[in-house]
Amino acid sequence: MKAPPLAYVRATSLTDAFNQWRDAGPDAKLLAGGQSLLATLAFRLSDPGTLIDISRLKELRGITQASGGIRVGALTTHTELGSNALVREHLPLLAQAVPLIAHAAIRNRGTIGGSLAFADPAAELPACCVALDATIVARNVADERRIPASQFFTGLYSTALRAHELIAGVEFPIAKPGERSAILELARRSGDYAMAGIAAKAKVTGSTIVEPRLVYFGVGDGPVLAERAMAAISGHQVLPGTTAAAQTALMSDLDPPADQHGSSDMKRHLSRVLLARALNRLVGAEEARAA
Repeated sequence: MKAPPLAYVRATSLTDAFNQWRDAGPDAKLLAGGQSLLATLAFRLSDPGTLIDISRLKELRGITQASGGIRVGALTTHTELGSNALVREHLPLLAQAVPLIAHAAIRNRGTIGGSLAFADPAAELPACCVALDATIVARNVADERRIPASQFFTGLYSTALRAHELIAGVEFPIAKPGERSAILELARRSGDYAMAGIAAKAKVTGSTIVEPRLVYFGVGDGPVLAERAMAAISGHQVLPGTTAAAQTALMSDLDPPADQHGSSDMKRHLSRVLLARALNRLVGAEEARAA
């Protein structure tokens, strides 16, 4: 299929982008990397009338360290995210996530801002942002506001962004000493959407888990914080009994809908398997620490 007829304009600055957006009407869409938007256009799931290309705006680029955190510009591509030295040192979960995202050609074009704004429930980066307690920086023509990632994803493909508001960047706290992370997913083929996935972070002392964050993707309308499973392992050593208790508690955290990838029961089973693997990775495997 082909995209519907549409107009195309390229913004020359952030101010120009907002002006073009206002003038183009309520159905206009912003084009960053096009990872998700171009696919919806090709299948005629979107009919925006006008595309406003923001892919060259310098104001939305760059990865910087300041005030004890890392700010990632919204137009940072997945490839840039995975190769950046600051990210690899201070936000290893993001670096671990990048190879799981689609294929190399898509990673070269897709952006973190586009991924978060599209809010695909099977996407890796939204779950990582929730696991890392990130803050989404939203901007309109007049000012900025900061939204905790845990409050940003409001439903299936929906976010807390308001009309004529875009993602300018994402702010992450730097990983604490002793903190480890892991991201795992199960998909039918490499590059496919995850049937189920988990982004995990915790402070680890010996084999004891402290302050865990367990966020699932591909099993709900958005990232799912597994609060009961987290409570079952917090302050405990990762032993078979602890893992089993966490897996039991997890069933109260998840209510996965059936989809083309499998039934609800299958997704629950995959989620239990991923939980055990993630806990073992956190406490035992050196590859859990990003190089």
